[in-house]
Amino acid sequence: MAEPGAVALPQCPSGALPVRSVLAYGALGLPLAFAALPIYVHAPKLYGGDLGLSLALVGGVLLASRVVDAVTDPLIGALSDRWGARRSLVLIALPLLAAGMLALLAPPAGAGAAWLAASVIAVTLGFSLATINYNAWGAEAAQAPIDRTRLVAAREACALLGVVVAAALPGALGGGAQGLERLAWLFLPVLAACAAITLLTAPRPVVRRNAAAPLFGALRAALSHRPFAWMLAVFAVSGIAAAIPATTVLFFVADVLDAAALEGMFLGLYFVAGAASLPLWVRVAARVGKLRAWLAAMLLSVAVFAWAAMLGSGDVVAYVVICVLSGAALGADLALPPAMLADLLERDFPGGEARAGAWFGWWNFVTKANLALAAGIALPALTLLGYTPGQGGSAASLSLVYAVLPCVAKLGAAALLWRLRHELDFERAMR
Repeated sequence: MAEPGAVALPQCPSGALPVRSVLAYGALGLPLAFAALPIYVHAPKLYGGDLGLSLALVGGVLLASRVVDAVTDPLIGALSDRWGARRSLVLIALPLLAAGMLALLAPPAGAGAAWLAASVIAVTLGFSLATINYNAWGAEAAQAPIDRTRLVAAREACALLGVVVAAALPGALGGGAQGLERLAWLFLPVLAACAAITLLTAPRPVVRRNAAAPLFGALRAALSHRPFAWMLAVFAVSGIAAAIPATTVLFFVADVLDAAALEGMFLGLYFVAGAASLPLWVRVAARVGKLRAWLAAMLLSVAVFAWAAMLGSGDVVAYVVICVLSGAALGADLALPPAMLADLLERDFPGGEARAGAWFGWWNFVTKANLALAAGIALPALTLLGYTPGQGGSAASLSLVYAVLPCVAKLGAAALLWRLRHELDFERAMR
């Protein structure tokens, strides 16, 4: 059933949607990605450094909020499917997201843990409601495979731009708490402009309501599938290893490198390198297989972060190289594990789309939980090791958590992947 005013666009195999419509749909991806970054990159330093909250307390708040966010995502998706009005639900979510971002990044003097928790909940709830329905909108706005691919490509391209902008702007806007406050106010018109473009001019979804399939039964069945469960375990350990540096990078740049003014440049290089490396990893996977390509990326990441543990004040050039190489390893983490999961679905359940939703639901849960666990592990660990933001004497403890701990976790993921290579090499099994 279509939402009021929805238009069923004619489709053809060659692609029916004009370029301007595809770009209009992708526009909202920029502010949504823009909003996702500050929670785990900027908020820890703002509340744990500038506002003086305990890092263990900040980590606990972020962990709890992320767990709630991840658990509620499937429920939000199911309820959204029952309503079916994608554009209306996106429109409802955006004011909540905007208010949460302003509260999170421009807190009043004396804001404490309760303010942090409330603002993070507002951001994550608005973000989840908007993102779930925005992604579903892209799937429902076109029937031809080429059109769906174009819509997703536009969304992801704009999302990458949003991440780079969110990473670079705080420093350009003055740095510190002042830069984040300006970022929050700038986010409002950007969100409004991009939302207007998408809501008013993007192709409208042809909405189909959920037939009320047994959600929890499908989720339990997915975890009982042994190869999927092992794949999920490898992905989780590898993801935690990548998320720990994301949570602590601003502390490392400020207190180890003494280069806080360059933090935006470092983050931008990291994400751009990740995007630029994607074609390379596709080619590597075509030659040696996805599993071995992913394993190579894990080992590259370990080598890079082992080097990062040896850096000190002023080692900016070396850290630029580390950002580029670790960003390249990130490209494999983004591209190869989901492709391996798709191989498994095709191998064991050809044409089994009914299972794919449950499987990717757990995948998204783990993606979000990784960041929560990283914050819940890394920030309390820094407190236990005696690290205090702004005091260079405790930089050794920061290097241990930022660089060494991720290497240990990534080596664990690599070892697990290699041990399970015969069970998880789905490409070889399909030949």
